Amino acid sequence: MEQKYKRLLEILEWTYCIIIAIILALLVKYYIGVPTVVQNVSMYPTLIEDQRLILDRTVRTFHRELNRGDIVTFESPSKINISQAEANFDNPIARYENEPKRLWDKFVYYVLELNKNSFIKRVIGLPGEHVKIENGKVYINGEELEEPYLKEGVETTSEPNGVYLDIIVPEGCLFLMGDNRSKSADSRAFGCVPFEKIESRVLFRFWPLNLFGTVE
Repeated sequence: MEQKYKRLLEILEWTYCIIIAIILALLVKYYIGVPTVVQNVSMYPTLIEDQRLILDRTVRTFHRELNRGDIVTFESPSKINISQAEANFDNPIARYENEPKRLWDKFVYYVLELNKNSFIKRVIGLPGEHVKIENGKVYINGEELEEPYLKEGVETTSEPNGVYLDIIVPEGCLFLMGDNRSKSADSRAFGCVPFEKIESRVLFRFWPLNLFGTVE
């Protein structure tokens, strides 16, 4: 009987430790930082598929200010391609219409991040700024934006499916684009992303080792 009791106690202790470890891991992942793998070509040549990154989630936790040029991840909008007829140029904000309603569903979606899609793009336009895309260039408040991170010869156009090419960025939102302009579905197509949908900022790249360091 005593042996069974000790065994049961041991099982309970291990179960307790595992539960605590899982909770701590989830807290770190949601509030502090998390590794991720680049899975698309929208940020080429800055980021290439299968590269490994560390994401800083304290920008969400502490509502830290983001700057032009920062690379961020965010919850993908429910509608990626807005048609000209659907576009709201007075309030060009990305649509999020499929958010979970029940508490458990929110936990699974936002904390466990199951069935949740995220995009990775660069901050181009800040709140209140006039963003205009014209003649293959980006203009902020009438001045051409210098973009040294773009591959030589890359132009910024309405492709793919861009409608928001001349807008004022609403307060509390960011205008985001991928560096691979012809292969990136971004704010040109779905509008500006609200701050509360920003998940993290790219902190540094840890793989491949020859590219270890910050990403600009």
